[in-house]
Amino acid sequence: MAFAQTSPAGRASSLPPLGAPGLVALVVLVVGTLWLGAAHGTAQGALFLIGGGLGIALYHAAFGFTSAWRVFIAEGRGRGLRVQMLLLALAVILFFPALSSGTLFGHEVRGNISPAGIGVIAGAFMFGIGMQLGGGCASGTLFTAGGGNARMLVTLFFFIVGSLFGTIHFDWWASLPSLKPVSLYQPFGALGGIAVSLLIFAAIAALTVYVERRRHGSLEQEAPSPRQGLQRYLRGPWPLVAGAIALVALNFLTLAIAGHPWGITSAFALWGAKGAQLIGIDPTQWAYWQTPGNAKALAASVFADITSVMDFGIIAGAMLAAALAGRFAPSFDIPLRSVLAAVAGGLLLGYGARIAYGCNIGAYFSGIASGSLHGYLWAVAAFAGNVIGVRLRPWFFFERSVPRRADG
Repeated sequence: MAFAQTSPAGRASSLPPLGAPGLVALVVLVVGTLWLGAAHGTAQGALFLIGGGLGIALYHAAFGFTSAWRVFIAEGRGRGLRVQMLLLALAVILFFPALSSGTLFGHEVRGNISPAGIGVIAGAFMFGIGMQLGGGCASGTLFTAGGGNARMLVTLFFFIVGSLFGTIHFDWWASLPSLKPVSLYQPFGALGGIAVSLLIFAAIAALTVYVERRRHGSLEQEAPSPRQGLQRYLRGPWPLVAGAIALVALNFLTLAIAGHPWGITSAFALWGAKGAQLIGIDPTQWAYWQTPGNAKALAASVFADITSVMDFGIIAGAMLAAALAGRFAPSFDIPLRSVLAAVAGGLLLGYGARIAYGCNIGAYFSGIASGSLHGYLWAVAAFAGNVIGVRLRPWFFFERSVPRRADG
């Protein structure tokens, strides 16, 4: 199956054939949407499709939280971090009015607002180290694995294992001192919360500008794309800003349909628990799986779980995007140290995300979009962990310099 685009001059510019991976991804997205809609409700089918859109946007924009932080820490280049601040700014402008009112398009909505305490600090710090060793964050692991990065399948497997371990100790971490869940729009109102948030984001962006100019004399510009127009948005690479806008819009759609913002890693814990049941381990004895919501999810099909369905969509969407870009070519020739880093990184990512009430999406992106104090605490602790992780990377990857292109 191939697509073609004819230029005004009449020359045909053919897209590469989708191949088996692209065709499989396309069929999965179409059939999966229809089947989920029929079996589990229209909303579930729509959320799977939104997940596919997220996977395409993440892959084509190479929207990396991990690499943006690494490049700033190692090189003082802050373009990726500034785009993240734009992402968060757009998100709070959209989310705060709806969350403060409690309804969106006539449906009840709630934010990702969790306690801010020792568990968040410890978990986010672990997660930050894991980001650099594993080679990606939660969203990065999914879209790069879906895009054909075989090493990230190792990270993903141990991400799931680590998430399961985190549920074993979750109640202990939750018992440690913490502040009650609070959002910026609660004391300041929607407009006041937006204003405070924008000031924070502007200050961080200004800091990155100061650091980058001091170290390099000028700000890094985005590399020109080899493709333009429709072909660029079909095949990639997208501008980072376009990726940020797409992620915010799709997260807002998730809020409207699911009633809560986008998350990723609770599904990994669920997959791990279901896998444990298959080998004779009973996770229902752990307090985490005795809460009503988690117990219900464990007893039901994974296709009834919103986060799982969206994660599946991200993988399929990224596979389709990689096929359209002509870059789906998995290689299983992975150096041993890189495998070890993926194992250690995955375990830290999974365990850290569970005890910190989320990952770079559920706690950082969606948490801050919800105005949650724990999202800001998560960001500080995770950044500190990234500093350590960047220092450890050379031993595992023999790096001399930091790659410029985002990888997760």
